[in-house]
Amino acid sequence: MASTPKRVPIPKNGVDYRGKIVLAPMVRSGELPSRLLALNYGADLAWGPETVDRSMIGTTKRLNPTTSTIDFTRLSSHSSRPQPPNQRESLIYRLHPTREHGKLIFQIGTSSPTTAVEAAKLVAGNVAGIDVNAGCPKPFSTSGGMGAALLQTPDLLASILIALVKEVGEVFEIGISVKIRLLETPERTEALVRKLCSTGIIGLTVHCRTTPMRPRERAIREQLRMIADICREEGVACLMNGDVKNRDEAMQLVQEYGVDGAMIATAAEANSSCFRTQEQGGLLPWREVVTEYMKTALEVENKWGNTKFLLSQLMPGKAEVYRRVVGCKGYRQVCEVLELDEMLDLAKEVDERLCIDEQRESKAAKKAKHQNKSAQAAGGNMAKQRSMDRDRKSPLSERGVGAMPAMLAMAV
Repeated sequence: MASTPKRVPIPKNGVDYRGKIVLAPMVRSGELPSRLLALNYGADLAWGPETVDRSMIGTTKRLNPTTSTIDFTRLSSHSSRPQPPNQRESLIYRLHPTREHGKLIFQIGTSSPTTAVEAAKLVAGNVAGIDVNAGCPKPFSTSGGMGAALLQTPDLLASILIALVKEVGEVFEIGISVKIRLLETPERTEALVRKLCSTGIIGLTVHCRTTPMRPRERAIREQLRMIADICREEGVACLMNGDVKNRDEAMQLVQEYGVDGAMIATAAEANSSCFRTQEQGGLLPWREVVTEYMKTALEVENKWGNTKFLLSQLMPGKAEVYRRVVGCKGYRQVCEVLELDEMLDLAKEVDERLCIDEQRESKAAKKAKHQNKSAQAAGGNMAKQRSMDRDRKSPLSERGVGAMPAMLAMAV
């Protein structure tokens, strides 16, 4: 009689990662409208963007009646000078308690068990799990000892996971997981995975690249089966990430390498309908996806800068309206360019609530104008200097010195 495979128990408010094709955590492409769009097109779960623990600590949590979202906000702390009384709060994190219920995984950037727990407790009651980022190779993460830097301090990483499991996972009854990258050798990767799987986590995702590798380099999948086997021995769900293009391919890779599920990243950034199977019709035309994205972004009043970036990713660069859209300065203008007349009234309201001034110059435009003025001033000063140099070299009569008495006499 075959023994039942070992499984770490899934907490009451948590979710099992097995059999799931999910939206990967992406800094700009993991904000609320992108997550909702992915879920709408069939993603089983959605990871939020990496959010640094210290940015969450000290936030105010409130229900936004206009968007029906839960917002975590704080006043800017970038300056030691007194802040004006009417200063707007910065939005740190926004989630939708009903549309994302049971499907949102909060990814945390941290290098400390203490601050990780403090930050995670703030959001734990509204998410299905907390995931520790131990794979981001970008300097803004690794410079603080977070992200992929944690791969070089496995004891610290393990202590963070143990603290989150004990003080957050067990208290709020949600799962704790981790996302890593491959190490320099299979042996080092194996040792790390075994250590992490013993911390009480319910899931482990492996990005099939090493820290120095860039996204354009082909994912390395030779170690996947070994990692999946270790996770299965320990009862931990194993997800793969890296070069997964759509749901159908993801399911094929799950079967091929014996993992439990897969993440889709850049393909979802380009077209969120990649979560649809071929039987469901596969990828939708970009205009249909952009229309749905705009509708969602307006409903949750997404930051305009983030919306503009996502539009630039969802639209093909060769599309006739691409340049016109990326030149827009607000929701109203985009709706007019894309002829989304049914959204125009809401777009005007959102522009007003977000204080979007379509006449305001962008930072890039201001910088260009300043540089142009500086260049003109420099050019004028150089011309003046050249004139003065010519005067020094010319005879006095050519400089008007001898003519002055005659001019005065004429004036008299």
